[in-house]
Amino acid sequence: MKRFDGAACGVVRGQLVKAKVLRHEPWGILATVLEQPDVGASVDAGLIDSPSGSPRALPEEYPPVGAEIDAVITEIDRYYPPVWIRLSIRASHLEALPWPCAFCGEPTVISAAGDGVTMDVKSADGPGSTSVVSHRRCLINLLHHSAVGEPARVARVGES
Repeated sequence: MKRFDGAACGVVRGQLVKAKVLRHEPWGILATVLEQPDVGASVDAGLIDSPSGSPRALPEEYPPVGAEIDAVITEIDRYYPPVWIRLSIRASHLEALPWPCAFCGEPTVISAAGDGVTMDVKSADGPGSTSVVSHRRCLINLLHHSAVGEPARVARVGES
């Protein structure tokens, strides 16, 4: 079986990436992630810093077409083809991207050096996948005692 969702298997929420601005839209920008050129990407105007203080960047505040920008992955849509990556270029998100924990609902930080982890959920039945974000401690606490060794492995995921 061919899985369309394998196209972006090397990226996760919270990961810092380089993107190139392809074009401006009224709602934000279309971009491509340089490490994943076959995957679509976009940045909503609400995830672009606005020097004017607007809650959503104004079109004239968007990075120029052709610019290479630093971005952080906020979402990866792998439900239906094509795979689509949503990005943020807010300075605060580039430093620490908060996301609600799927288990306790409290914010966790899923970017580098944060306390959050992202789990991919896939099925052998066919394509499509999603990801679940949680505090590392919430996941460890919810693992069944028969999952011998998994709490220690979860605690080490991401260590250099």
